[in-house]
Amino acid sequence: MEHLRWRPTVNERDFIESALEADLRVDGRHSFDFRTIKITFGREDGSSEVQLGDTHVLGYVTAQLMQPYRDRPNEGTLAIFTEFSPMADPAFEPGRPGESAIELGRVIDRGLRESRAVDMESLCVVAGKHVWSVRVDLHILDNGGNLIDAANIAALAALSTFRRPECTVGGDDGQQVIVHDPEVRDPIPLTIHHMPIAVTFAYFGEGNIVVVDPTYKEEAVMGGRMTATINSNGDICSIQKAGGEGVMSSVVMQCLRIASVKAADITSKIKKAVDSYTTEKALKKVKRLPTSLPQKINVTDVTMEDKGDGELETQTVKTPSDVQEKSKGDEDHQNIKGNSSLTGDRIAKHKKTSTCIGGPSNWDPYSKGVSLSSLRISQLPDLATTGKASSHDDAQPMLTESSNAEVKSTSSSGAAGESEEAQEIGSPKSLKDAIKPKHKRRKKKSDRS
Repeated sequence: MEHLRWRPTVNERDFIESALEADLRVDGRHSFDFRTIKITFGREDGSSEVQLGDTHVLGYVTAQLMQPYRDRPNEGTLAIFTEFSPMADPAFEPGRPGESAIELGRVIDRGLRESRAVDMESLCVVAGKHVWSVRVDLHILDNGGNLIDAANIAALAALSTFRRPECTVGGDDGQQVIVHDPEVRDPIPLTIHHMPIAVTFAYFGEGNIVVVDPTYKEEAVMGGRMTATINSNGDICSIQKAGGEGVMSSVVMQCLRIASVKAADITSKIKKAVDSYTTEKALKKVKRLPTSLPQKINVTDVTMEDKGDGELETQTVKTPSDVQEKSKGDEDHQNIKGNSSLTGDRIAKHKKTSTCIGGPSNWDPYSKGVSLSSLRISQLPDLATTGKASSHDDAQPMLTESSNAEVKSTSSSGAAGESEEAQEIGSPKSLKDAIKPKHKRRKKKSDRS
């Protein structure tokens, strides 16, 4: 497999080394700069895709119930599997994994499992019988250099979005495990205490030149490599020195300080990508009601007021004469509309409630209908009509006491006479009106004689 790997020429090697001595790199970066990291997620939970420059890695997480190990009966398991496709690099052969694939899997597994980043005890269902076994598959799609860092980011992103099915224990013996569908119960995420980030350094020359995140061509020229796995708190999870030239301890400590800063930056990027994915996924699950068109309904704003029974008893039933007085009062009321603001409000309320008077008898007291106050206002006579009605009532006894017909000709004013004639026409005739006058009786007697 090594003979198929790209080998630089002497001129290319000299050019890369001379550029690094001048603090320049082939792709234009500085010595301690990472390439652009792009993290995307698939449709299903637990799948991620990471692009680190030209390096492209796909991560996928699955889980299944299995029997735990005897020495750890109450802990689940975590396994890392890598797949190097010949499509990513001609040096990769299908079938049995090579040395680079084995090294990649061990470095990532040591950083995740040995540092207790994932809570293994939370994966236990029944101690000694059933635990969850989590498997992380890493597929190398394109080899652009620094596969360890890209694969580590893909594994962490996939584990952060993975959801395992919820299960309960039941049965007669209490040992039967029931796995619920995601539609019945929401899946449960993994408990991740911290994120161990792998940062790879490449050494050139005699170990004096150090760069971060080497490319494919730089890996072919470098003299040695070291991978430090550190979390955002600065805790060292693992260190991998893959042979090559020796490095001084002072250089190693300098690399660890740089790795601590890079780990905090990469952790924030992973968390930001996971949060945006989780928010988008939660919005898709929200069930929205169909929008309905608003209908315009004209309903008068009325209020129900509690009144005493005495006020209701004072209301009288309308007679035909009252109806005539009401119609005449409305006409007079329109003439004096501008003089009184109280009468204007009363007319407006009367027009609003006039359509509701005389409606169906099955009136609901809890619905918004016509208030008692509006009914009383509509039934009460206006100010102008009440004044005229009182003058009518005062003139009525005068007409009844006098039995002569000459009283009609002695009226004081024409307006008062017109009002009295209207009152006589509208009011019913009395017994005295039915009695014939005396002069008519005398005329009949003279005719008979």
